[in-house]
Amino acid sequence: MSPTKTKKKSSDISYSKEQKQEFLNDYKLAFKSREASYLGRKETLTGKAKFGIFGDGKEMPQIAMAKFFKDGDFRAGYYRDQTFMMAIDQVTLQQFFAQLYAHANVDEEPHSGGRQMNAHFSTRSLNEDGSWKDLTEMKNTSPDVSPTAGQMSRLLGLAEASKVYRNHESLLDDEHFQKFSEEGNEVAWGTIGDASTSEGVFWETINAAGVLQVPMVMSVWDDGYGISVPRKYQTTKESISEVLKGFQRTEEEEGFEILKVNAWDYPALLETYEKAAQIAREDHVPVLVHVTEVTQPQGHSTSGSHERYKSEERLEWEEEYCCLNKTRGWLIEEEIATEDEISTIEEEAKEEVKEAQKAAWKSFTSELKGELNTVVELVESLADQSTKSDELKTVIKDMKAPMVPLRKYVVSGVRKALRITRDENLSAKDDLKAWLKESNQANSYRYDSYLYSEGDESPLNIEEIPPVYSDDPKSVDGRVVLRDNFDKLFEKYPETLVFGEDTGKLGDVNKGLENMQDKYGELRVSDTGIREATILGQGIGMALRGLRPIAEIQYLDYLLYCFQGLSDDLATVRYRSMGGQKAPLIVRTRGHRLEGIWHTGSPMGMIINGVRGVHVCVPRNLTDAAGMYNTLLQGDDPALVIEPLNAYRLKEDLPENLGEFTVPLGIPNVISGGTDITIVSYGATCNICESILPELEEVGISAELIDVRTLLPFDRNHDIVESLKKTNRILFVDEDVPGGASAFMMNKVIQEQKGYYYLDSEPQCLTAKEHRGAYGSDGDYFSKPSEEDIFEAVYALMSEANPAKYPPIYE
Repeated sequence: MSPTKTKKKSSDISYSKEQKQEFLNDYKLAFKSREASYLGRKETLTGKAKFGIFGDGKEMPQIAMAKFFKDGDFRAGYYRDQTFMMAIDQVTLQQFFAQLYAHANVDEEPHSGGRQMNAHFSTRSLNEDGSWKDLTEMKNTSPDVSPTAGQMSRLLGLAEASKVYRNHESLLDDEHFQKFSEEGNEVAWGTIGDASTSEGVFWETINAAGVLQVPMVMSVWDDGYGISVPRKYQTTKESISEVLKGFQRTEEEEGFEILKVNAWDYPALLETYEKAAQIAREDHVPVLVHVTEVTQPQGHSTSGSHERYKSEERLEWEEEYCCLNKTRGWLIEEEIATEDEISTIEEEAKEEVKEAQKAAWKSFTSELKGELNTVVELVESLADQSTKSDELKTVIKDMKAPMVPLRKYVVSGVRKALRITRDENLSAKDDLKAWLKESNQANSYRYDSYLYSEGDESPLNIEEIPPVYSDDPKSVDGRVVLRDNFDKLFEKYPETLVFGEDTGKLGDVNKGLENMQDKYGELRVSDTGIREATILGQGIGMALRGLRPIAEIQYLDYLLYCFQGLSDDLATVRYRSMGGQKAPLIVRTRGHRLEGIWHTGSPMGMIINGVRGVHVCVPRNLTDAAGMYNTLLQGDDPALVIEPLNAYRLKEDLPENLGEFTVPLGIPNVISGGTDITIVSYGATCNICESILPELEEVGISAELIDVRTLLPFDRNHDIVESLKKTNRILFVDEDVPGGASAFMMNKVIQEQKGYYYLDSEPQCLTAKEHRGAYGSDGDYFSKPSEEDIFEAVYALMSEANPAKYPPIYE
């Protein structure tokens, strides 16, 4: 039913039968959501669920907001939005409880397949094969994240996508892109708790949205507390709308529309959200809705009680101004329903919630009990054959004991039973092993799948196409190779756009995008403010809506400003939605070997251990970098490309097949063959390794130099261990701190690839010092591996093996 306009004073309006029924339906839904919160807390505190966090107190504002949320719109919210999700028909009561129980079945819990804690929602944007659904025919929710205010930067990108679709001259003429937008009329809806507006990413997003003028409605639920910390310690003037008054738009100046409304005033909420939606959708102006006097009947979560920090007076006020109680009174006052009729609605709602909870619990436990019963029979059979029957019966007893028959107890019991009977040759043992093997495969899918793309569009499936050169290739600065390749990509992929600090007019600080803004316009090649967190967020949000953004972080050191979003959000989008969504964003940056503490960072160990789910590309020249962009834009995974800073002015041959040649991900490149020692490196340091190969040859050392090219994935075909089989010695060289990426590479080759079988010498790592790189050329020389360091490390390994042929240099 279409939203109903109301007025605050009842004397001015009468309601039709249909309108009255709409209000009663709204109240019933709100009451069901509240009961689900109450029952969810009980289920958690009685041990059926691990943790509970709920949206009680926000029911009526969220129902009002939902009335103006249309197909094609996107939500970037937080873990209080259960009523909104119920109101837009994207979560059922049974699914709500299935998520509370962590039911690892995407049919029962479609938001995350049991991977996320309750109240973390996500709609399924993808078909089974990983292709896009028609998002204009859906009410969409981007995958929720727990980190405080983490949803904010992504919200900016979801809103900006509408601006791109509205203003891109040709994109929506292509039928493929019509599934993502209808003329850019979609609104991005954000929600956040008032205390979380203290986070820097909130302010960064608000500022950027005002600058960009994107269709965004940002709701702040203000209940006066951040867990136990009252608002006076959170926000200047104790009001986010007061603090943001300077953002209010005027007739002369662009900015935000700022609206304020009480959470318990349902007629006013309807008016407010109708206005907010109209402004954002029609005018493409961001709107902030400050929802005040929100209550939180159960406190923050099941981890504690709000009675510990709220006064009796505050608790009494919350009871009186609860949005349900106020709406109930309004319904009676307006003669929309009698108290008896409302009581009947409430009893029906309670019963529906109980039935949904029971159905979810039955579905969850019956699946687990089936596995338990199967295993008990197998272990009983094993006990009948084994001489250790008493120990096995104890295992069976332990598996049956827990109230919730979780898989961990079942699988643990199987493993214990096999351990107990390790020295017995029994047929029942084979049956148990077979069950465990099948269970491990199923659990790997339940809990380990979809970290990366698993479909045909995976960038790992892209065929390698080498660069093609003329007989007399033109020698150009490396940046020209990159620039001209980007030109081909922008021409080939109209959905591709790039943005960042100094990216547009200047063509990036190293001119790798020179003249691209003039050719493709500010919409596709644009400058941003100095705000790395929301540069990343712009990319995530736009990628979730079918665009192919390249977000430029000017230097690798600056990646830390947006690392939280890179790690917690981008890297986990596909995983935490269990294959339901994807965000194939490319993050472009440059690093390695620049001078000064703040520009020499190569924190690769930190990066690769924090962004599993993102491909990490570390080219040693800009031709390789171009080939990596060509590969990634044909795939559907996110990636980080770190261009080597010292390559922009170095000469490279210009390929003829720009935009077409590809570099395979996870396939190292053997730069120089050798038989005495294997040197493994990447990026700028790999070039230094290459420079000393002639000197090694002069002293009789034949070194095989391997450029890994990508750290994630790393050497998919185990090519490096094949080199080690020849040389029996290995040196890993990089400019990260000790124990960083070098240790990662050593673990991959020596342990995972079983390289230890082929070693005649101890494997060695040569890294930078533990401190940041000191300033100046001398700082670089003494802080990071130099030509002499690499030569001497290789020579020392050979000297240890054959001191007669390679006498020690310094002894």
